[in-house]
Amino acid sequence: MNNMKNDLLALSQKFWDAVEHADESGMRACADPECNFVHIGITCNLDKEISFYTSGTFQPTDITFHNKTAEVFGSTGIVLTDCDYSLLLDGKETTHHFMVTEVYAQREGSWKLVTFSFTALVY
Repeated sequence: MNNMKNDLLALSQKFWDAVEHADESGMRACADPECNFVHIGITCNLDKEISFYTSGTFQPTDITFHNKTAEVFGSTGIVLTDCDYSLLLDGKETTHHFMVTEVYAQREGSWKLVTFSFTALVY
């Protein structure tokens, strides 16, 4: 079980690294093609999410990770990422404290991201 949790945490970090660097191939390698994303102001699919980063609409400036935990429930894995996420959004700096819920499903023996949902924390 710990190996599965470690695999999820490693995949999560790989995805976050791809996001931070607007790395389309890295994002696609981690995510199911039908993956969905929930932000404060929009819900979108993988292609749209990637376009936000590759077009420069979202430009991460700093991501500070406070804590990450992983749990496995059969063929479903959940990673909770507590972070401060700063980015230029249409040229304006914004920073939020988020708990990001990352849901992974096993697909043919490997984990794939299927949902990535931001929840703003106000405490």
